[in-house]
Amino acid sequence: MAEKWQEEQAGEFTLATPVSAEPPAAVAYTAPEPDQKWEELPKGFAHVFYGEGNKKLTRPVIMADGFSLGKSDLKWLYSGLDRDFPFLRELRRQGRDVILVGYDERSASILDNAETVIGAIMLAHMQTGGASPIVGGFSMGGLVARYALAKLEKLEFDHGVDLYFSYDTPHRGAVVPIALQAFAHFIPWPNNPFARQMNSPAARQMLWRHYDPKTRKPVIAPERTQFLADLAEVGGWPSRPRKIAVANGRGDGVGLQIPPGERALKLGRVYPDTAFYTQAQGKDATVAELKRWFPPLQFTVSTSDLPELDGAPGGTLHSYRIVADALKKVGATTDLRHENVCFVPTVSAVAIRDIDQQKDLYTNIDDLDPEESEVDEFICSSDTTAHTAVTPELGEWLLNQLPY
Repeated sequence: MAEKWQEEQAGEFTLATPVSAEPPAAVAYTAPEPDQKWEELPKGFAHVFYGEGNKKLTRPVIMADGFSLGKSDLKWLYSGLDRDFPFLRELRRQGRDVILVGYDERSASILDNAETVIGAIMLAHMQTGGASPIVGGFSMGGLVARYALAKLEKLEFDHGVDLYFSYDTPHRGAVVPIALQAFAHFIPWPNNPFARQMNSPAARQMLWRHYDPKTRKPVIAPERTQFLADLAEVGGWPSRPRKIAVANGRGDGVGLQIPPGERALKLGRVYPDTAFYTQAQGKDATVAELKRWFPPLQFTVSTSDLPELDGAPGGTLHSYRIVADALKKVGATTDLRHENVCFVPTVSAVAIRDIDQQKDLYTNIDDLDPEESEVDEFICSSDTTAHTAVTPELGEWLLNQLPY
């Protein structure tokens, strides 16, 4: 009975991106049925949609799913990539075959899910007789595809890929507010979905800093250190394909108008007087005041020497709104002041600077030499947009980069 009470008080929620989230009920969109289903790829599966005029796999574009909790839902993924801007429809109109790659567990290790992409590349290679596929991914999917291609080259397999793309991919790390990571562990139900998501192998590999519940401080997770070493072991990047990147954040150094150290969300009743604050610089910056009745516990979470991450230029998640909406359903009162925060900083998405320092995180990329980036060409959004949102500006640019 106590476990059921704890589950109800926690609320069932995870931080989901627009691509991985279920489409809003008010938006009518039905994904088409695939022409092929590859159900037995290593650790995952794929759906194949032929381009116009194609009776078999001819000109494949392989796209890897991103991060969330649980098994990939490729109908939702198709909708997320095509609902607001007809990205997939335009690919198919051009005679390109869309291959969406999903995982048995989206929060599994990036290296494990890379095996699914490798399987899809090899199967496409067999069915087309060696046609050059385009390979990329959205959010974490860009890292999965990057590692997969680099590993194939390390193994001296001729993957035949001439173009690799990433779409708001955290090449230099992603950020989830330390306050929210701490709250995942504070929920009095240790196996709650949010905690499982934040503690997952993929989250530990991707997040620039990970909250350690033992020390109550942000650290570089050992899984991230190992992932970076594994990536370096296969060369860091694939060398054969042209590499392009898309960022949902702006490139002029302007982010969200979020003052540092300001209250983002305050809760009442279920978690009385619990408050979350936007990330500030300096020593012992308070990011959360956590309090609960059962079992009774309260403490303050602080950070030192972190940049102002929440308002940084980058693709956004409505992280605090997700938490507020979930807790309202179980009886909490909420005072929400900042629903959106940066998730993938622009400098990370285009692999041009690290995010450790304020001056790099907020740098004006437009003034930098593009050669500083690790990719060959990139685009930053002219406006701050949601993480992985396929806007006309970004979708058209990506389509125009594809080889004929």
